[in-house]
Amino acid sequence: MALIEESSITAEVNAWLDGVVIGENLCPFAAAPRKLGRIAIHISDADDDEAVLADFQTVVTALSAQSASVVETSLLVTPKVYANFYDYNDSLWLMERVLKQQGLEGILQLASFHPQYQFADAAENDAANFSNRAPYPIFHLLREDSVERVLATYPDPENIPERNIAKLRGMSREKLRGLFPPVSYTHLTLP
Repeated sequence: MALIEESSITAEVNAWLDGVVIGENLCPFAAAPRKLGRIAIHISDADDDEAVLADFQTVVTALSAQSASVVETSLLVTPKVYANFYDYNDSLWLMERVLKQQGLEGILQLASFHPQYQFADAAENDAANFSNRAPYPIFHLLREDSVERVLATYPDPENIPERNIAKLRGMSREKLRGLFPPVSYTHLTLP
């Protein structure tokens, strides 16, 4: 992993985490690790599937070797590849395969974020898609035991996706534009 405009990319990802993910409470699990400095952000310089896969394996190995008290969750940001959401979506099976091959199924789980994220049953301009939109393609690794711990204490956790969708659909275009500024988040298509 090389350092391509790392500081500006990291700043955009941090702004997204603080303003959207945590600020809008789209993920009730993110605030505590963020406050404790336990979210690792890795910027990949990869420009093809093979290089992304190698970076992903490096991040998986690093996360699984560290205690959750040091790093709770990791984000692999891939600004040079997967500009097309469907290409990104097709790559997810490769990442899942890495977790399986390393015996980490049930230990780590993968969440996906992309500037053009679109749920299969949603229109392209549906505000619901913004729950999984980010400034860059991101592979998010979470520790399953950490997620389970939070889910055990969070009220009505199975309805988090529905609450997020309702919240985003209820936002004005101006509010969405404020959360996902076109200048900063260059790949976003606003409804």
